[in-house]
Amino acid sequence: MSSQADLAPHELRILVAVDREGGFTAAATSLGLTQSAVSHAIRACEQKVGVVLFERGRHGARPTPAGERAVVHARRILRLLETLGAEARGATTGSVDGPLRIAAFRSAAAHLLPVALDRLTARHPGVRPEVSIVREIGRGTAGEVSDGRADIGIATVGPGDPVPAGLLSGKLFEESYALAYPRGHRDPRGLPLIDWDENCGSYTRQWWSEQDWLPRATITAQDDSVVLSMVAQRLGMAVAPQLSLLGAPPGVAVQDLGPGAPSRGVGYVTTVAMARSLAVRTLIRELRSTARAHVLREMPA
Repeated sequence: MSSQADLAPHELRILVAVDREGGFTAAATSLGLTQSAVSHAIRACEQKVGVVLFERGRHGARPTPAGERAVVHARRILRLLETLGAEARGATTGSVDGPLRIAAFRSAAAHLLPVALDRLTARHPGVRPEVSIVREIGRGTAGEVSDGRADIGIATVGPGDPVPAGLLSGKLFEESYALAYPRGHRDPRGLPLIDWDENCGSYTRQWWSEQDWLPRATITAQDDSVVLSMVAQRLGMAVAPQLSLLGAPPGVAVQDLGPGAPSRGVGYVTTVAMARSLAVRTLIRELRSTARAHVLREMPA
């Protein structure tokens, strides 16, 4: 039977630590507590919530389905508590400080974020960006935000990319796909295909299936920059979004795919609560400005 008592912040931190470390002993070490203190705190959490949150075993502790959900809420609550002070101070000073956790796929982190973060930190020197590179496969960057590991995610957005419940999203720009091939090659569409896992999204799948000239990939990588390096070495051609093609090696040429070429939206996702924070609002504004002034202008024609 649940006592309906609220969990204290220190109990939320212990919940998150046990999930992160995979066991009570490791969590205790990371928090500077004893193992018995951590074990006692988890039992107290379970009594308050009214369900078992972790399965104990010889190899550590794993969250139950109830525990997984509790940990997500714990991360979000702790982040809001952390943000509370910065937002309150910002109401007086007009600035904000502290960490800003950003999840982004590689090409967005490489070509979109740097200018936006430079402008953000110029306005708010106390902000400390923490950027994690997340592959846009499965739950992708939106999953990091949904799970409370990131305040904002740079994500692919569109009709085929539903936003997880509880999140807000907005589009920054639309980018088309193009053919990347070894510079000087006379028959780029006759080359072997080099591809990467993230390149088969809902925005390209229909178009891809209709292209008789596209063979099965002979080389598959986990990173678009690796794909372009291989194209530069004349190992084959690739079909890639324009953001990936920014900063391509000199040996790579780009060709338009013609009418009906696929495109994808690049945007952001965040929680309703974090969308109100000054740091996230400012970053979104700078991302929009960067997309207009730099990224779209520099994209290959």
